[in-house]
Amino acid sequence: MVDLIDGLKKCGIPEEACPALAQKMEAYIKEIILFNSAYNLTNTSDRDELVVRHILDSLAAWPKLAKLLHDMKNEAPSEALVLADIGSGGGLPGIPLAAVFSLCPDFADLRIELVERMEKRCSFLENCAAILGLKNVTVVNSEAERVEAEAYNLITFRAFRPLDKKMTKTLLRIVKAGGFLCAYKAKEENIKEEMSAISMLVPDYEIQTLKVPGLEDSERNLVVIRR
Repeated sequence: MVDLIDGLKKCGIPEEACPALAQKMEAYIKEIILFNSAYNLTNTSDRDELVVRHILDSLAAWPKLAKLLHDMKNEAPSEALVLADIGSGGGLPGIPLAAVFSLCPDFADLRIELVERMEKRCSFLENCAAILGLKNVTVVNSEAERVEAEAYNLITFRAFRPLDKKMTKTLLRIVKAGGFLCAYKAKEENIKEEMSAISMLVPDYEIQTLKVPGLEDSERNLVVIRR
C-alpha cells in the first residue's frame, strides 16, 4: 500500500499538516471509490492509483500555487483571494488543494470555487466538501463560459486536453488582471506544441516541473500563464 503521509511530505506539504491532510484524503478516496461507477469521476477505483495519479499529482503543484497566492496577497493585502478549479469533475485538483489550504493558517481567508457543469458531479463535490469539513469550498454548477468576468485570482485545471483558443479566451476572461492560469500538463514537448497554437492569446508562459511521488518515470508539468 502506498504511504500517503510520506507522499504528502515529498510533495512539499508542511509536515505538521500531513497527518490531518492524509485523514481527509483517505476519506475523499473512499467517496470516489463509492461513487465512481455511477458518476464516472476518475479512470480508476484502485486506492493506490488514486493516491499517486490523482491525489499526489494534484498536490505536487501546491507549493508553486501557494507561492503565487502568497505573492498576490503581498501585492494587495486587503483583497480576499479566490482560487477556482475549472471543470472540477470529481474534484481534482480542487478538493485536495482546498484540504491543504484549509490546514494552513496563512491561507485561512482563501476561498476556493469548484466549477462543474454536471449537476450530479456537483452533488458529489458538495457531499465531499461536507464530509471533509472544507468550509473554504463553494461548488458552482456552471459552464466556464457562464462565469462572470474577472471572478478569480488563480485558476487551476487538469481536465482540458488540449488548451484550445476558445477555452483560453474563456479562462482569460474570468481571471483577474494580474492573476494566473495554472494548467496541469504532461510532456514539455506536447505543451510547446499546444501553446504555439494559442500564441496570439498567450505570448508568454512558464513551464514548471512537477515531481510527483510514485510517478518519477512520467513527465508532469505545470503551465503558468499570467494575465
